[in-house]
Amino acid sequence: MSLSRLWSVQRGLRAVATQQRSAARWLRTSASLPDKLATKNVQKHDWNRAVSEAEKIVGYPTSFLSLRWLLSDEIANVALHLRKLVGSNHPLLKTAKNLLYNGKNNMQAWGLIVLLVSKAAGHAESIPDMEQDKSAGVLHSQRGLAEVTEMIRISHLVHQGLVNLQPLTAAGGDLSATHGDMTFGNKIALLSGDYLLSNSCSELASLRNQEVIELISSAVRDLAESEFIGERDQQNKPLPSKPRELRARAAEASDDFDFNDVALPLDTDEAIGDPEREWAVRHILSAGSLLGKSCQGALKLAGQPKELQHQGYLFGKHLALAWQACLDLEPFQTSTLPLGTTFSLVSAPVLFHLELDPSLYEEILKGRENVEAIDYAKVHAAVIKGPGLDRTRDLQRKHSLAALKVLDELPSSDARTALQNIILAMQDL
Repeated sequence: MSLSRLWSVQRGLRAVATQQRSAARWLRTSASLPDKLATKNVQKHDWNRAVSEAEKIVGYPTSFLSLRWLLSDEIANVALHLRKLVGSNHPLLKTAKNLLYNGKNNMQAWGLIVLLVSKAAGHAESIPDMEQDKSAGVLHSQRGLAEVTEMIRISHLVHQGLVNLQPLTAAGGDLSATHGDMTFGNKIALLSGDYLLSNSCSELASLRNQEVIELISSAVRDLAESEFIGERDQQNKPLPSKPRELRARAAEASDDFDFNDVALPLDTDEAIGDPEREWAVRHILSAGSLLGKSCQGALKLAGQPKELQHQGYLFGKHLALAWQACLDLEPFQTSTLPLGTTFSLVSAPVLFHLELDPSLYEEILKGRENVEAIDYAKVHAAVIKGPGLDRTRDLQRKHSLAALKVLDELPSSDARTALQNIILAMQDL
């Protein structure tokens, strides 16, 4: 099957998957109101359309899933093995489904974001012509970095599908008889994630830029560290920290968690127990760091000045946080929780509600052995009635504005417009 045919199939799937909703409000920036997002009752921005138009701007679909990855013999073999897991409840099946459908709930557009930032910012005149993909307006090295970003992101998601099949006190026993499918699924998740991560390291080294290698390596470190923040159940699913009385902070204290030395890990101790800062540090490590540093690295490859490189980092970080706030709201869009449905206990609405109603933490404590022991319907009903949803919407607007503010510093172009449309379309997810 040709690449153009793959693109057509992928776009067709997106179009079929799109659910038409009634007109909704959308957010826009205004030169006269830089600190506010205005709302207006107009036809909403369509997410799939925004992504599709953005892909045309940079040349072709950036997701390696629709290109080299699906065409490789190694992944073809993995797909065959995945069929053996059909009928089991291994989390890897859900991960694979989300990746293959390229849905809005997974940020499969990360490589696309990196390339759009690259094209919007341009490159230095000193870049040789042979390094440039003039038809798309980006560098070949930037396209390689975009693929590396997606491979690292997906390897992390696949590794998160590993299931702990026995407590530490009984570790090492033979599980083949009682947990055959789950054990097999763990092997596939581990080897597939390792395959993607090792390939990303090889591609990263081929860029032959020591500073970019160090930058992205630090993002991989942050991904690993994100799995060790706060309390966790035996399946390593995160539990929110017990709310504490917030200590007074200086007026100039910032929630941005900016750091200039990428070799230094992010300090998380002061954030634990503070709802917004705890939420931010969790998702900077698990998402914002990778996207932000990838955008920063793309501008470094383009020979842009350090100040603009840092702005690229800020854009990617705030975009990832706005995205996460949007996804955190999704389980609370209905008045009742569908039977058997769960959601993240460290999502912004839950953390904000715990600050107001610490008594709900007693229900959270039931999940120390396994978060499935928690009455999610009870937590959902409590959060719906509290201020957590409004505060999460404010959080989303805050980071959307911060990302749009960075774009305002770039020259007007179709790539910048595409990035703005993607941010606006997030409001309607």
